Amino acid sequence: MSGSSSSRCEQSDRVCAYALGILPQAEMTAVEAHVRSCTSCATELAEMRRVVNAFSAWPQDVLRPSPSLRVRLADRIATEQGGERVLPAARQWTEPEWKDVAEGIACKILAKDDERDRVSMLVRLAPGAHYPAHVHAGVEELHLLDGELWIDERKLFPGDYNRGEPGAGDKRVWSETGCTCVLVTSTKDVLA
Repeated sequence: MSGSSSSRCEQSDRVCAYALGILPQAEMTAVEAHVRSCTSCATELAEMRRVVNAFSAWPQDVLRPSPSLRVRLADRIATEQGGERVLPAARQWTEPEWKDVAEGIACKILAKDDERDRVSMLVRLAPGAHYPAHVHAGVEELHLLDGELWIDERKLFPGDYNRGEPGAGDKRVWSETGCTCVLVTSTKDVLA
């Protein structure tokens, strides 16, 4: 990203893959060590993270075409193909809305089971956001979709899974980069 291609470090492509969260897990430690010793790559990683964070913070609804655009596209395809307009099937399910629940934290409830005091949701933390310390009333399952998330001393990367047992607690949950995860937990968790 910065400088000309002839002055770029040979590790630049791996650093970009790291910033995008697509670098294989086995290569992450080596890239992190390299970035600590290479000013050029450290600068490039900082620039990439700003861009990636800006895109990941966009609401996904912005990226969906409007109904009028879908009709125009269907008309154009029908004209070019010499056939009839075919519109996509109407959505049978209404996407839940994101709700801001605390500073830097938004949730999208996917399902709730009041009889078992369970909830499934998407949780999005903005860069630098902290989730309050809490004790699990039931099993907590978390699958990280994007970004990085710290749970106490463990750093999770996209694709990682974390299971919290009933009675156990998380003292510090935060994200330096921002992240999105699927969380299935008890509605009776106790915030510290």
